[in-house]
Amino acid sequence: MSNKIPSFLFVATAIIFLAACRNEPQSTQSTATVTEQYREQHRPQFHFTPPKNWMNDPNGLVFYEGEYHLFYQHYPDSNVWGPMHWAHAVSRDLVRWEHLPIALYPDSLGYIFSGSAVVDWKNTSGFGEKGQPPLVAMFTYHDMEAERAGSDTRESQAIAYSLDRGRTWVKYEGNPVIPNPGKVRDFRDPKLVRDEARKQWVTTLAVGQHAELWASPDFKTWKKLSEFGADLGNHEGVWECPDFFPIKVEGTGEQKWVILQNLNPGGPNGGSAVQYFVGDFDGKNFTVDPSFLPDAQGGKAVWLDHGKDNYAGVTWSDVPDGRRLFIGWMSNWQYAQQVPTVAWRSACTLPRVLTLRNTAVGYRLFSEPVEELEALRQQLKSLEPATVKGALDLNLDSISPAQMELLLDIEPSAAARFTIELSNSKGETYRIGYDAKANQFFSDRTKAGDHSFSRDFAKQPSVAPRISTDKTVRLHLFFDAASAELFADGGATVMTEVFFPGEVFTRVKLVAEGGEVQVKEGRVWGLGRIW
Repeated sequence: MSNKIPSFLFVATAIIFLAACRNEPQSTQSTATVTEQYREQHRPQFHFTPPKNWMNDPNGLVFYEGEYHLFYQHYPDSNVWGPMHWAHAVSRDLVRWEHLPIALYPDSLGYIFSGSAVVDWKNTSGFGEKGQPPLVAMFTYHDMEAERAGSDTRESQAIAYSLDRGRTWVKYEGNPVIPNPGKVRDFRDPKLVRDEARKQWVTTLAVGQHAELWASPDFKTWKKLSEFGADLGNHEGVWECPDFFPIKVEGTGEQKWVILQNLNPGGPNGGSAVQYFVGDFDGKNFTVDPSFLPDAQGGKAVWLDHGKDNYAGVTWSDVPDGRRLFIGWMSNWQYAQQVPTVAWRSACTLPRVLTLRNTAVGYRLFSEPVEELEALRQQLKSLEPATVKGALDLNLDSISPAQMELLLDIEPSAAARFTIELSNSKGETYRIGYDAKANQFFSDRTKAGDHSFSRDFAKQPSVAPRISTDKTVRLHLFFDAASAELFADGGATVMTEVFFPGEVFTRVKLVAEGGEVQVKEGRVWGLGRIW
């Protein structure tokens, strides 16, 4: 559970805790009602958002019987953080989602903080019936009574299971399965993975400034295996929402293990972000590979996304085609509760495929949008090769920059800086591009609309180092109402950021400064809505 919540908010929300400890089902909304809601200003049209009120971390990502499950941290009674529930949605294609009733409610043991879910194929838990494997979820209980009493033993780990494709859940009567070890204030966010080689379930916990690996044969009894990371990576904030998974090095049979470790604050451009480590796991200890070194411009860490708005990201378990699929919370704790939306707060990033490659700077995760998103493509406009000095209007005809996918291959001169600039009649602009002299990408939302709600939101442009040495810079961009996601050089560098223009952006141009750029190829699609 990622949060940086002031203590006064814990006290305020505790007043309504008993009301939150309910167990009645929540009715799904009609298609007409959801469609109407999804036309609100700033509401993404092809990203996942809750029908209403607060959302943060994605939880319990699991694939089962043709459905991708997306649970998420949710407060159903307000558009700011409060007593945490697991809300629930499912999709058959990672694009269009069906909202389902809330899966897990707070109870006498506490709020339902972040966690994960898996399919217990061999029924190691014993929860399965009549040959049907259970879905097993593991989550953190946050005890508000202990919080109010000032206790540092307020968090513990618990499990629940489902025998009806995730529609209803039974909390295990023996919870918590991992009690707080004593005076460990931040002890949360279990991420399950099957270690088949050792016939064990492994869960990774965020524990203050390090991660811990625990193992179990049955989800019910756990032993601590090891600790990781106290002297590695960035420690400017609390470690939260880890993930731990095996992955093949692309193009080889070599297998490595990866730990994703969310951090708040301390991100490369301020606030929340996702760092990661690549190494090996022997069934007890995770060891970082000697060739895995931090980016030259990344300080002590390697970042999965250099934008300010990709946090608490984790991956799906049990995906049948072997892809490692990732999704994050498209916000930042610096301003998540103050952004200028009312009916709902926050969105998820686009789902992404993670691949591991051995590059000139060591092992790196590449992130690319899932191919299923291509089903949203509608109008296509191809851009002719051109030499650009100054500004070039892209003339997208009927394609809206507020709902658009853009592929551009550009070769800049040595000192050139090029920008994709979105603008509207209010004179607001959002700019994203590449600076060849500095060898870095940038995202500039300083003039992209309202940022009065936070001094940290648009203090300065965000930047990200380029690791590719190819002369051609390849941009893959998605714009959706109030967000931009850049996948550069095949996903080697990624930036995700939100913005809040006073009206939708209607114009797009390519601007070259400091030298000319060659547009080698370009394609633009208008994208359809998912609701």
